[in-house]
Amino acid sequence: MKKTLLSVVAISLLVSSANAEDISDLESKVDMLTKKLEKLEKKQQRNTKAVSKVNALAAQDNIKFNVDLRTSYDAVSYEATDGKTYENTSGLFSNRLWLGMGYAPTSNMTFIGQLAFNKAFGASYAQRATGAGFDTFDWVINENLTDDTIKLREAYWIWKPTVGGLKTTFSIGRRPSTNGFLANLREDDAKEKSPLGHVINMEFDGGSAAVMLDKYVPGMYFKVCLGRGLTNAASWANNTGMNYITTTTGLDTSDFAGFIFVPYDDGQYRVKTTAYRGMSLPGMSTNGTPTPTDDFMKTMGDEDGAAISFMVNGIGDEINDFLDDTIVFASFATSISHPDDGEAMMGSTDSKTGTSYWIGTQMPNYTGGHFGLEYNHGSKYWRPFTYGEDTMIGSKIAVRGSAYEAYWTQPLVKKGSKDIFSMQVRYTYLDYDFTGSNGFFGDYGTPYEIDSPQAIGMNAVKTAQDIRVYFRYRY
Repeated sequence: MKKTLLSVVAISLLVSSANAEDISDLESKVDMLTKKLEKLEKKQQRNTKAVSKVNALAAQDNIKFNVDLRTSYDAVSYEATDGKTYENTSGLFSNRLWLGMGYAPTSNMTFIGQLAFNKAFGASYAQRATGAGFDTFDWVINENLTDDTIKLREAYWIWKPTVGGLKTTFSIGRRPSTNGFLANLREDDAKEKSPLGHVINMEFDGGSAAVMLDKYVPGMYFKVCLGRGLTNAASWANNTGMNYITTTTGLDTSDFAGFIFVPYDDGQYRVKTTAYRGMSLPGMSTNGTPTPTDDFMKTMGDEDGAAISFMVNGIGDEINDFLDDTIVFASFATSISHPDDGEAMMGSTDSKTGTSYWIGTQMPNYTGGHFGLEYNHGSKYWRPFTYGEDTMIGSKIAVRGSAYEAYWTQPLVKKGSKDIFSMQVRYTYLDYDFTGSNGFFGDYGTPYEIDSPQAIGMNAVKTAQDIRVYFRYRY
């Protein structure tokens, strides 16, 4: 067919210019011109492919940046067991900046990074290390209000080779380990990060390897995750003269190992599971006294954790627009402590099991935004790794008691389907049944009943609430 069209073109050109030529020579001339046109066409195709490759390489050979700037106002208040209310009477204004970057020199190799800034408006006396040093702890350094320095939040590479006909991924670096599955909804992050938000929501360094099994079941994959939360190493130029050796004082190296298994995910119906172990975990020891000056951090033991989370993204099959855009979810999780010999994890030398359940929904409204409602409840010894959760009054998921939350997110400026500028109003209420919800794994994680003499003696927080209003620019 191609040759026939070329021949017609060639004949037309010859007839128009061959008034004096012998018509018998037309066929040979047509064949010659046809061959020339075919060669030109092939050359053009090769040039087109070459240009396409150059354009693709040029597009890949650049770092792409994105900006996420959020300005927030929080009104926080607490009711303690002494019956008094404590609050920030002047209100709390803050700016949070995420500067993201990505680079993909090939289709199966990518670098992703993110720098962060999180600070209250104005100067603050002794801004850093105001929480006995814990506000600058590596697990939560970018989720707390500190100073005006830019810090590293994420930096990792992803390699995506195909092995044995299956797609795989390998990644190492500063992990994308906050605002994971389910936690991303109230944060208005369309794409969740790696972990399940019910048990892991904090920063750490490590690696992962995954194999995609979606050729067998929609969305199925299995991922192994390894991380390090603490490193026991002497500093450079220490008084021993030996740099970075294992120290005999301080906390042991703390590692994490686990997996994420997704048995099914077709976009509408999603199921995710995870299990992990945290090893050589830190805790505060009161040394038998409640005096803070006698406190010290030490290694307490290990902990296992697991969760299974379900989400329905769109109820039914095109029943109406409201149900199509409605999300409902439910999640169940557990934690099991394993104290070292002679140590008391969360006030007990015995292994203790905690449980938590979490339910919620997100619904569209007529202004193009959405409403969300969430509830979660934790038992006496419940202890997740959610220290980096984005809540000024502490992790709501870690609550040993009940947590209630309602929010309204509204896009204000859009470009296509992307929200460039948006706002959110959110209310979070925490009702504690036991103390120690936001502690580590030592004595300050001991679960005393909230109305017990011990809780009253330490003037523990009984309820907490946070009203947040923010405006957010993303591009």
